[in-house]
Amino acid sequence: MTDKQMNVESFNLDHTKVKAPYVRLAGVKAGQHGDEIYKYDMRICQPNKAHMDMPALHSLEHLLAELSRNHTDKVVDISPMGCQTGFYVSLINHDDYDDALNLLEKTLNDVLEAEEVPACNEMQCGWAASHSLEGAKEIARGFLAGRNEWKNVFA
Repeated sequence: MTDKQMNVESFNLDHTKVKAPYVRLAGVKAGQHGDEIYKYDMRICQPNKAHMDMPALHSLEHLLAELSRNHTDKVVDISPMGCQTGFYVSLINHDDYDDALNLLEKTLNDVLEAEEVPACNEMQCGWAASHSLEGAKEIARGFLAGRNEWKNVFA
């Protein structure tokens, strides 16, 4: 690993020292007019040891994106990590870490109650054949089971 700081925050994170599951504040960006975007690293799988299968991850992305907005209007985006180990959750003008954790907990509980994946069709989704509601629920159950560990980022 290099000592040189990279432009991407997560590239500066030592992935060998973190312990999933966790949720950490990965950064805050200030806009020109005073708005602030809080980006959280919602790490579900231990980096370089496990990953989410794509159909389950894809369905969980749809479910988180849709269901989280039932609890707040502060969600800007929920994006899967390319390494398939977690999601980035971006909230606007919402600096309450504990409330962000509560939002994720409520949303994941909603996932467990879901009967279908929202927008799981060719008109609304770019790869509608790649979904697994049961896989998404399994990931949600596992992450919720580690709820008391979410604040502990490092081993």
